Amino acid sequence: MFYFLMDLLGTVAFAISGVLVAMDKRLDLFGVLIIAFVTAVGGGTLRDLLIGNTPVAWMLESTYIITIIGTVILAIIFREKLRYLRKSLFLFDTLGIGLYTMVGIEKGLNANLLPVMCIILGTVTASFGGVIRDILCNEIPVIFRKEIYDTACVIGGLSYFLLRKLPLGDEYIYFASILIVIGIRLVAVKYKIALPGIYKTA
Repeated sequence: MFYFLMDLLGTVAFAISGVLVAMDKRLDLFGVLIIAFVTAVGGGTLRDLLIGNTPVAWMLESTYIITIIGTVILAIIFREKLRYLRKSLFLFDTLGIGLYTMVGIEKGLNANLLPVMCIILGTVTASFGGVIRDILCNEIPVIFRKEIYDTACVIGGLSYFLLRKLPLGDEYIYFASILIVIGIRLVAVKYKIALPGIYKTA
């Protein structure tokens, strides 16, 4: 139940980030719903396909669809308040990758994958919904830029497996790893920390 709730929180966070991007692109109501949907479940869908967990989670549990539709409606109703929070897209996206990284790792552990594969699965879960969102909205996906994004997921995943060696409860380790992902992303953006480019500037 705990992990399911974390999954739903991630769904809400990414659905809101999808709504914000779609509204910035001035899409119609159907377009907003589609972008919110693919942002929320795109990474999880790819994750489930990779581990052969089909039908994928959102097709088996209607709670995901209801949650996304409800989130879209509320986000549209309170869109002015969300826009007032100038960094709301960044905040919801950051919260989403923190939650979804750990959801993906948990799925990998349940599938008896090696830790490195679990970390990859967590990173895929956290980032590929945003990749699909950005591609559909004609943007360069953030993971292909120099920003610290996937790197935060990887470090958070590594931290999770290191923390498991300590005498801590599973929930504490889970929350600590989520906070590590979120913290790294926040610090990287605040202090403009980025991965080095491989090209020369003019």
